[in-house]
Amino acid sequence: MTVTELVSYDEALATYEPVMGLEVHVELGTKTKMFCGCATELGAEPNSQTCPTCLGLPGSLPVVNGIAVESAVKIGLALNCEIAEWCRFARKNYFYPDMPKNFQTSQYDEPIAFNGYLDVQLEDGEVFRVEIERAHMEEDTGKSTHVGGATGRIHGAQHSLLDYNRAGIPLIEIVTKPITGAGERAPEVAKAYVAELRELIKALGVSEARMEMGQMRCDVNLSLMPKGAEKFGTRSETKNVNSLRSVERAARFEIMRHAAVLNDGGTIIQETRHFHEEDGSTTSGRVKEEAEDYRYFPEPDLVPVAPAREWVEELRKGLPELPRVRRNRLREEWGVSEHDMQSILNAGAVELIAATIEAGADAASARKWWMGELSRIANEEGIGLGLLPITPVQVARIATLIAEGSLNDKLGREVIKHVVNDEGEPDEIVEKRGLKIVSDEGALGTAVDEAIAANAGIADKIRSGKVAAAGALVGAVMKATRGQADAARVRELILERLGVEG
Repeated sequence: MTVTELVSYDEALATYEPVMGLEVHVELGTKTKMFCGCATELGAEPNSQTCPTCLGLPGSLPVVNGIAVESAVKIGLALNCEIAEWCRFARKNYFYPDMPKNFQTSQYDEPIAFNGYLDVQLEDGEVFRVEIERAHMEEDTGKSTHVGGATGRIHGAQHSLLDYNRAGIPLIEIVTKPITGAGERAPEVAKAYVAELRELIKALGVSEARMEMGQMRCDVNLSLMPKGAEKFGTRSETKNVNSLRSVERAARFEIMRHAAVLNDGGTIIQETRHFHEEDGSTTSGRVKEEAEDYRYFPEPDLVPVAPAREWVEELRKGLPELPRVRRNRLREEWGVSEHDMQSILNAGAVELIAATIEAGADAASARKWWMGELSRIANEEGIGLGLLPITPVQVARIATLIAEGSLNDKLGREVIKHVVNDEGEPDEIVEKRGLKIVSDEGALGTAVDEAIAANAGIADKIRSGKVAAAGALVGAVMKATRGQADAARVRELILERLGVEG
């Protein structure tokens, strides 16, 4: 089915109720793999970080990574889950080249964490609770590179290259319960959930959760059921979606696709699908296996994991302030409305502003620069705020120079431009380009006198009581000083010279 055959989103939602399930895989930031001592460093020479265990060679035995277990417990606690007193690993059997053992060591019916929830805030401030089914430990697969085809996928490729460096890296898979009741906001809920989960993972320090690098990826399960029905429809699973925007787009597309198929009297096939960034569409991958197709059975080479209750409670006490709680605290400290805080969150500026304040700027200035000039530059460049080549420390220094009277806002914008262009630190740029405010009273007085002399008619208006006309003379002085004068002080001098009360 092509994009042009889809029904409209409004038409789909008028007839059907979407049901979602989100499966998020988080690659843990451990130094070694899940069941062996191989390094997990990104960018290493292909197949250089492997050993008999992660390659599944005969006679090799796995050992569980303790830090990965600790990370899993922390994630479970932060998601308000129950932590299992006893759990074990299982073998998930399937043949695919990126699994050298021909099975994945995972957890099946006995996950380490289960029955939790995560509250997420939507753009209008509404809070939606997403129920968590489970969070379980497993290992990542290797990386396949298909060469010679037009799409980069296996179909049509001439040959494939396999890199097993990633095989065995610790993963936590977080699975939601069916998400119902979101209605037309289902795609927005999906995006908000993954965004909140990413912030939580980063706050815990267990992963950088960089979606663009595959450290966190989402499978979007979606089905439709007629309004008023109780039985869920057949689901599709869009695999490995790796950006927040794409999660939202994938859910939205699948709602329209499912509705079109059902409206035409067709049947939804339970399958995996590929998401296409260029147009937001999905295409069929393969028929989706059921759990029994994987022939799960307990992993015989690993002992069960039984987290001591005392240890779990110690980890609970050591959890950092979680993102939503922290945002509410910062909102009060910064004196902003919920709407403004949501805008800051949507812009990805919360941590940037917090770091700028920590570096010495006041909250109003930090917020102004990141949400104003820097957001404008980021939009022009088509990149996120955090990718701009300027640091919170540099922004804080510019704010300090303005507070000290060395710069005004116009000059501050000029300094920011040159910092972003990698011309040096703020103080160096101010010195090198002569951007400091003209504070010498003699020089300012001369500039004011010249402006009055050149604009006698305006000066007469001001003397007659039309004080608002002073703005024209202020502009003339600012132009003469290349914007490097204190406009407020210039206005005071003009009125003094003309003998008018301010």
